[in-house]
Amino acid sequence: MNVPLPVSTQQTEQDFSFQRFDTKNVERSAYLGSYTQANLLDKLSAFYSLDELSEYLLTHPQYGKVTLQFPDSLVMDSSFVIKIIEEQLNKKDPENKRRLWVLADTAYSSCCVDEVAAEHVNADLVIHFGDACLNAIQKLPVVYSFGKPYLNLESLITKFKENFPDINSKVCLIANSPFTYYIKQIYDELKSSGYNNLIYSTVNKDLINDNVTILSQDFESDQTNFIYTLRNRMLYSDSNTYSEDKEKSIEDQLKEDVTLFYISVPQDPHLLYLTTMFNDVAIYDNTADSISNGPFPSLMKRYKYMHVARTAGCIGVLVNTLSLRNTKETINKLTQLIKQNGKKHYLFVVGKPNVAKLANFDPVDIWCILGCGQSGIIVDQFNEFYKPIITPYELTMALNQEVTWTGKWVTDFEAALKDVEEELANGGDEDGTLKEESDIPEFDAVTGRLLDTSRPLRNLKHLELEGPTSGDKTLAKRVSGGTIIKGTVSTSVAHLQSRHWSGLGSDFQGDEEYEEEGATIEEGITGVARGYGFDRHDAQSKQ
Repeated sequence: MNVPLPVSTQQTEQDFSFQRFDTKNVERSAYLGSYTQANLLDKLSAFYSLDELSEYLLTHPQYGKVTLQFPDSLVMDSSFVIKIIEEQLNKKDPENKRRLWVLADTAYSSCCVDEVAAEHVNADLVIHFGDACLNAIQKLPVVYSFGKPYLNLESLITKFKENFPDINSKVCLIANSPFTYYIKQIYDELKSSGYNNLIYSTVNKDLINDNVTILSQDFESDQTNFIYTLRNRMLYSDSNTYSEDKEKSIEDQLKEDVTLFYISVPQDPHLLYLTTMFNDVAIYDNTADSISNGPFPSLMKRYKYMHVARTAGCIGVLVNTLSLRNTKETINKLTQLIKQNGKKHYLFVVGKPNVAKLANFDPVDIWCILGCGQSGIIVDQFNEFYKPIITPYELTMALNQEVTWTGKWVTDFEAALKDVEEELANGGDEDGTLKEESDIPEFDAVTGRLLDTSRPLRNLKHLELEGPTSGDKTLAKRVSGGTIIKGTVSTSVAHLQSRHWSGLGSDFQGDEEYEEEGATIEEGITGVARGYGFDRHDAQSKQ
């Protein structure tokens, strides 16, 4: 009698059933407005300006391999968009041989062009859909299609008047890239209602070059009174209130007198930047049809993190972009500055950072993130991450010999790179070492303690000079300040010694029955999942 081998789990049809959805319809009314399945393709074609996009591809036949990049919120439209584009191209160009790919999961920030993913298929062109930061990239040409989302203008105007009852209020109108399409219309409507101190914004046309094309954007409409450039936006106003003078610059006027009215909800890094540029901020959430006046991210926590970086011995440089221009230069200069200040650094590229990924590197005292200033910088409002996260600009201030705080939120690579180069020029001697003696313990303003591990590389050159004359060939030495490995203070060993749990067996060292020689080796289970050793013996005994 043959008895089948027992299995470890019971498998039924229920174990292999898939989750089923009640309906296949996807809700798109938030950005398309009211629509039906019959006119869905027409709505999508108008939203993404696909007629203009197809015409662009027909007039640029050199782009044979095209990638279409969608954010997570719009990737559900990708199959429809490709269908419409291919139909229009095949209709006007029967010999069309273009190949289209969809970049459905961007490696980093969705507002940035994912040039790395596009290079996987040797793409000639990237078409970026949705909100965009317009940061310069390295190589590929880009076409931006922001979209024309649905907006209830009547409700927005009513909410604005309720929030700003005084018609003399100084307000700046800014929106994310898709809703910039309505800014001038909103400005004209409010101006006709008596609001004379308004500022409106458009996409910065100076960012457009031979490799950048933006669809459905008019850059020449009544833009006569230019007043200021705010990153990727240009500010205009018909009012004579805003003018550059010796007493107060335009930037100072914005910070002291002007309230920002932002249409849509910006990402936390961009919102933090906007709060530092205006006297007050009001955000209109188009999905909820409501206005929020706070609370918003604060710079006070950034000031604390800057002090943490001053006494950090190990700094993790977290790269959250590979496409932005000056990324490589910023990394090289930043690591040079860290080493010049006697601190250790490690370079990390982990894709999209999250709490679990960064928690794996516990010896890192603080993270310095390099990413897009609009959505690629982590602003930890709720203390989810185990270690603080700062920007290159904040790290530059922290590594300054004198404690400085400007109250600015600078994330632009070019500005940060300039500050790093200045700090490199002023912070060391000709041989790249620190000008002052750094053996003195440093005071930690956050914990109130004196630290002697804040500069683990401080004696590197000194120990290398004395190394050949010393007869001791020990790799690791224990000194009063901690452990030295090959002439360098080991921050990892110091961190391990300060932990309550320092590895397997460490929690049994205080027990009387603790075996210093280790546990007794016993034979374990053998076999494969369909029949382990004890399963076979059990089956044979039942025969």
